Amino acid sequence: MKTQISGTDILELGFPEGKIIGIALKINSKRNGFTRDEMITNFKNVLETPENYIDDKIFSKLAVALIEKSNEKPEDFIALNQNPNAYSAYGLDHIEDGARKQMEVAMKLPVTVAGALMPDAHQGYGLPIGGVLATKNAIIPYGVGVDIGCRMALSVYDIPEDFYFENEAKFKRELIANSIFGAGHGFHGQYKSDHAVLENDTFNMNPFVKNLKDKAWSQLGSSGGGNHFVEFGIMEFAKDDVVLNIPKGKYVALLTHSGSRGMGATIAGHYTKIAKDECKLPEVAKNLAYLDMNSQLGQEYWLAMNLAGDYASACHEIIHNKMERALGATILA
Repeated sequence: MKTQISGTDILELGFPEGKIIGIALKINSKRNGFTRDEMITNFKNVLETPENYIDDKIFSKLAVALIEKSNEKPEDFIALNQNPNAYSAYGLDHIEDGARKQMEVAMKLPVTVAGALMPDAHQGYGLPIGGVLATKNAIIPYGVGVDIGCRMALSVYDIPEDFYFENEAKFKRELIANSIFGAGHGFHGQYKSDHAVLENDTFNMNPFVKNLKDKAWSQLGSSGGGNHFVEFGIMEFAKDDVVLNIPKGKYVALLTHSGSRGMGATIAGHYTKIAKDECKLPEVAKNLAYLDMNSQLGQEYWLAMNLAGDYASACHEIIHNKMERALGATILA
């Protein structure tokens, strides 16, 4: 069994953070007949004299990346603010160091106005999940996130708790029948749903977004994979809820968690790449690349992002409407 070399091992050799670590790990995964110690020695040699490995069949890509990195100058990048404002934090003692460090970097962006960390904050792509960043006239695609508009939705039905436990098999059957789970999965033919979001003129904004429409239609009302779910539970009202007009009692409820599916992820990836090309930031901040809201690209992303958010909402609406009809129930809230 091979003893692996980790990204931390490569960092400790003195390699810079970022894509170069990935290149080294990919080379190591093939090992090419070298032992762990021999590979470590080779990595050290490439780091010290990359010019000697430009034509090497194993290490050339790593050598070229190191040379390109060494040729980069501070003036090639947008400068970070070395005296940033402090950010607000809630439950800081329980927030992981990675999320804190990401927030500290985000606060250094020249467009940053203010920031905050929520108690559930954890490391993300550039901006922490659970981090909030206010920027001046700029938008960060990775700050918005890969699953644009990811959210939860809750429906409370006029079905009492006892009925649920007497008919669990039916509820499970309808749940599986009325959504599709798993990355990339969707509906086909007569099983596809319709919704006003598909008529949104933003789909005609440019060829890139237009090409997403067919897949978006197929995945409308699906749930995806990862931590996404559709679940039944019991919602208890300890007393009459005057605002929702629901009497005291225990009711069946449906909770869904998903986002904008493949469409949102594709939009995020496309405009993140554009942002990185347009907004050259130092390696430590590259995933915070932003688009100027006054630019055509910034406006394009803004419109596409909002379309993805509306689409995410529509996915929940489809699931909840399907379930309401399947159960013959009335939604109370």
